[in-house]
Amino acid sequence: MLALRSTVGKAPSLLARALTSMTNGFQSPPDMSEGHLPIHVNNVRSRLRAIVGASTNWSDHVQAMHERKDLHSLLAKQQEDLPPRKMNDSYIEVILPLGSQPELREKYLNVHNTVRFGRILEDLDSLGVLICYTHTKHEASQRSPLSIVTALVDKIDLCKKVIYPDCDIKFTGNVSWVGKTSMEVKMHMLQVGLHDDTYSSVLDATFVMVARDPENKRSAFVNPLIPEGQEEEEIFRKGELNKMRRVDFSTASLLKMAPTAEERNIVHNIFLNTLDTRTVSFRSRVLPPNSVWMEDAKLKSLVICHPQERNIFNRIFGGFLMRKAFELGWATASSYGGARPYVVAVDDIMFQRPVEIGSLLLLSAQVCYTAENYIQIRVHSEVYDSDTREHKTTNVFHFTFMSEREVPQIVPKTYGESMLYLDGKRHFSATTK
Repeated sequence: MLALRSTVGKAPSLLARALTSMTNGFQSPPDMSEGHLPIHVNNVRSRLRAIVGASTNWSDHVQAMHERKDLHSLLAKQQEDLPPRKMNDSYIEVILPLGSQPELREKYLNVHNTVRFGRILEDLDSLGVLICYTHTKHEASQRSPLSIVTALVDKIDLCKKVIYPDCDIKFTGNVSWVGKTSMEVKMHMLQVGLHDDTYSSVLDATFVMVARDPENKRSAFVNPLIPEGQEEEEIFRKGELNKMRRVDFSTASLLKMAPTAEERNIVHNIFLNTLDTRTVSFRSRVLPPNSVWMEDAKLKSLVICHPQERNIFNRIFGGFLMRKAFELGWATASSYGGARPYVVAVDDIMFQRPVEIGSLLLLSAQVCYTAENYIQIRVHSEVYDSDTREHKTTNVFHFTFMSEREVPQIVPKTYGESMLYLDGKRHFSATTK
């Protein structure tokens, strides 16, 4: 159970300064809007269904997916057989008209009269897939032979604390880097101001998508990307650097490698600070003032995965998983800090295995690192098979929140919790960097 803390004074100016400073790292995306008509947000999922030949009825969906086997002949034997594409070829604009169409607001509204960020995650996931299908459009067939799925949410950085529920929102995005079978997608979210019609940046997002064969069993080649001009070449180069950074981060994972010398000192200092000086024992531990044991800073939830939440491939929609994980993470941060938290960043969400319809999805959110008024949350999701009684990890989510007041220090007690602490610190450092 998480105890609500209300003794620490509010620091809204600190919150405002921190979010304002983050906007310094935001760069305006290249303007590719010429010749591209915006798409209504409600039409994104319907376009995806048309591209893969998916049915809106679950009873027909299995047959529609079975018919996709005939599309195997359209797959390229090698990437060189596919025509290269430009960044502008995959550029898409999507409009979420919360200002001009009030009937859309309730789906996106939260109790604080701002936009539910979980819904934004769902829209970003759908848009990222549509952008990749646009990049890999097959001229010989209305239906794509590719099954494109989200492999990783590399980074989402927010530069605004509040997303207004009554102002129009615009999403833009395009493929920014391409490997043999994977694509990096850059997306941007902008919103009209309360007092003018000018769009200003809300967030930047980087997703990685992978292409599979029509039955979603094996990897499939995608069209190469040819950058045009110095600006696009720099974007492409950053995509390559992002791939290398992800490899380095994975290689240094605490699940594979021992902590660094500096990290070992951090863990040992925490251990020394929690020893009971009245006893000569390694087992007797005392919680320091204004601190919380890590084991007391977690929340759990269970989700039954119904057909309503399926994606175009008859599995649970990745955006839905992100929304449920975010909302549990937000609740954990709110309970821990005793004040309303604001999401600052999302990073390193790896989709390790698909979630089947009918699964029991277990979500566990843990406060794993704190610094002043920042709270780093790790959400672990797994499916439970009631027949085999096995638990299998599907995702690990990392969210950085900022509270309106300073929060208690999180303190690990066991070695495993210490590794969670160090992992949270690494993600937090990468976010603030």
